[in-house]
Amino acid sequence: MGSSPVLVLLLFLSSFLLFTAPTFGNPELRALMELKAALDPTGQLLSSWTSGGDPCRGAFEGVACNEHGKVANISLQGKGLSGSISPALAELRCLSGLYLHYNALTGEIPREIANLTELSDLYLNVNNFSGSIPAEIGSMVSLQVLQLCYNQLTGSIPTQLGLLKKLSVLALQSNHLTGAIPASLGDLTQLMRLDLSFNRLFGSIPIKLAQLAQLVVLDVRNNSLSGSVPSDLKKLQEGFQYGNNNDLCGTGFSSLRVCTSADLLNPNRPEPFGAGIPQSVGLDAHCNTTHCSNTLKSSAVAVIVVVVVVFGMMAFGLFAYLWYRRHKQKIGSLLDVSGDRRSTGQSKDSYRRSASSLISVEYSSGWDPLADGRSGVGFSQEVSQSFRFNLEEVESATEYFSQVNLLGKKGNFAATYKGTLRDGTMVAVKRISKTSCKSEEVEFLMGLKTLTSLTHENLVGLRGFCCSRGRGECFLIYDFIPNGSLSQYLDTDDDKNGHVLEWSTRVSIIKGIAKGIEYLHSSRPNKPSLVHQDISAENVLLNYNFKPLISGSGLHKLLADDVVFSGLKASAAMGYLAPEYTTTGRFTEKSDVFAFGVLVFQILTGKRKTTHLRLGAESGKLEDLIDENLKGNFSKPEAAKLAGIALVCTSETPSHRPTMEALLQELNK
Repeated sequence: MGSSPVLVLLLFLSSFLLFTAPTFGNPELRALMELKAALDPTGQLLSSWTSGGDPCRGAFEGVACNEHGKVANISLQGKGLSGSISPALAELRCLSGLYLHYNALTGEIPREIANLTELSDLYLNVNNFSGSIPAEIGSMVSLQVLQLCYNQLTGSIPTQLGLLKKLSVLALQSNHLTGAIPASLGDLTQLMRLDLSFNRLFGSIPIKLAQLAQLVVLDVRNNSLSGSVPSDLKKLQEGFQYGNNNDLCGTGFSSLRVCTSADLLNPNRPEPFGAGIPQSVGLDAHCNTTHCSNTLKSSAVAVIVVVVVVFGMMAFGLFAYLWYRRHKQKIGSLLDVSGDRRSTGQSKDSYRRSASSLISVEYSSGWDPLADGRSGVGFSQEVSQSFRFNLEEVESATEYFSQVNLLGKKGNFAATYKGTLRDGTMVAVKRISKTSCKSEEVEFLMGLKTLTSLTHENLVGLRGFCCSRGRGECFLIYDFIPNGSLSQYLDTDDDKNGHVLEWSTRVSIIKGIAKGIEYLHSSRPNKPSLVHQDISAENVLLNYNFKPLISGSGLHKLLADDVVFSGLKASAAMGYLAPEYTTTGRFTEKSDVFAFGVLVFQILTGKRKTTHLRLGAESGKLEDLIDENLKGNFSKPEAAKLAGIALVCTSETPSHRPTMEALLQELNK
């Protein structure tokens, strides 16, 4: 009986070990729990992450493991997380993908993140991170994509980023970064996209950047850059964006002044070269074997040693149990990314990513109406390949169609989502039910062919499409237009902080819309003449410079007739529907002209409803017609001319309406 206290103690300790072993003996599990506490301080969003769970058996939302049972992927984009990143993240040495974008995370990016030397994709964009970019990131030798844009980051761009030799995308736009562009970025020989726009950078554009062979996009808009632009950047054509840097100069660039000797000799325009770049911090992680090398805190090591010495046999039994459990568990495998990676230029073999539980293999091959060489409607192989996206790209770009990214719905047949391609390009993805598309495949393909033929500066550009048999949906991928639709700028009130468009902007918008419609109506090589059928303020989008881009062009060629007709109620209610449609049931170029006239009235008045506007225009009283928010700051001759154009365009008789070609000539006089 004297030994009973010892037995009780042994039983207590054995129970303690059994219940705490999953967390205590698994450094990655412990790191995940610390990461959870920091990312989700309320504990409501990551409830599936439990200390008794197994991250490699699908129980942890957004976590996937490699074939060796190590955490290799964390995908928590668009989850509404409002915490911060714990330095414990550094313990996940085999992590290859970290996707935390589209959340509300705050605080600084921990420097310990540099220990993740296997990480290839780091997405921290669209959060509220502050502080500087850790220079230690330069030691993350496997990085291919670094997305830190749309945060509150300050300080300068570390020269150490020039050590990331595998980097293909560096996106730092829309922060508060200062200083000069490090010339060391010119050492990134694999760099394809560099976006530094909308910061506070100064100095010149390094010549070394212009010499990068793989560079496709360089965006430095809205900074305070100065000096001569390297002439080699002309090869990027539209891929080089440099607006709103008033002190830049150069030869061969359409909107840059010619440099003077003062521009070339000014010593206040630095082009820094990095020096003293620190070597890699942390230990290398050998993730191609069963175990990763992990450093443990000395206190934890001491406790483990004591336990092993005192309870040797018990520890041996526990080890045997854990060994059996590890070999029985279902381990997530690596998944090859299928399809073409046009946005990064990488082959399938050069990019591998851990499987996400959100990707369904059932439909990953997709519904492809252009498969098996079906190009009888005139699709060339080059065109079909350049416009085709795979389903994984579309799902990843939209955070798997997260509600956070939903831009709007069009009845029950379509929804549009904001998305980000892997190269950082912002896109809008229109998601259309297959049942809403034309049932005849030949007609459907003709519709796609029409959409791919439309290219104009005042039309929203189609980047590509994807169709999924398993999902029963088709996806159209367009350029993302940041300033929303023209309708957002109608019925605004300057006294209530509404955005009132200046007169010159309104005139420019009217001319741009006219150019876009005229292009649609014209017949050109490889492009048929086309009636839009749904010209409206909702379908006129505005970019950063308030240039109008017409959306929805050619969409009716893809959709079933009943779906197209169901959308006419909204157009009729807003007055865009030409009166002859009620008797003929047909759209013509003149019905587009009518809708354009209604738009002109809306832009002049700043109002959506136009029922009384013709009377105001016919009376000749411009003061009663022009938006009062302009406070008289408009050109009366221009206003009278535009009011006359709106009147003639909205004539009851179609034959009295001019063609868009004639209107464009009149507008340009």
